[in-house]
Amino acid sequence: MNAAVLDLTRAQLIPARHGVAAHLEVGETVTVVNTHGKQVVDTWAFNASDTSEFMSMEHSRAAMLRVIPKIGDSLTTNQRRAILTLVADTTPGIHDTLIAACDIHRYHQLGASGHHDNCTQNLALALEALGVSAAATPPPLNLFMNVPITDGGGLSFQPPVSEAGQYVTLRAEMDLIVVFSACPQDMTPVNGMKPTDAHFVIA
Repeated sequence: MNAAVLDLTRAQLIPARHGVAAHLEVGETVTVVNTHGKQVVDTWAFNASDTSEFMSMEHSRAAMLRVIPKIGDSLTTNQRRAILTLVADTTPGIHDTLIAACDIHRYHQLGASGHHDNCTQNLALALEALGVSAAATPPPLNLFMNVPITDGGGLSFQPPVSEAGQYVTLRAEMDLIVVFSACPQDMTPVNGMKPTDAHFVIA
């Protein structure tokens, strides 16, 4: 898919700091657009008929034998079945499968007081809007997130290297519910310190 001809006329908004869920049928694709660049989009997928089966990063890493998916790689569920396959990526290919979704506890550790928007709550609210729920918050596929691993095995949080308008496309390998959260993290550099909107297109 060529970025110059990506049809955004049917794009759906992922509002900054909030989450959105949608149904995908097997064979459909969803393109996630980093509309303004430098925005992480936490991504989850659940079996549409049983949310206890969900896209699992630890199972996916075992299947892919890498920590960042490449074009052609399938993300797998906690039952080791393919659920989403990466079919296009116009970014430099830097994403994250290691870091848990942000939550209120994380923000309190970082020094926030009171409520702070967070991806864990965004997931729950987005599923609730579709009339479903999940028993727990699975670790997400953090699209566009830049968490380099040092030679010594250390991790650091860095701004995304993706630019405005770059995107990834994922193909559904089963009927599923996909959830996106435009991460509200503004206390570490992962969103360039400024959360923004993103978009997605189902085809």
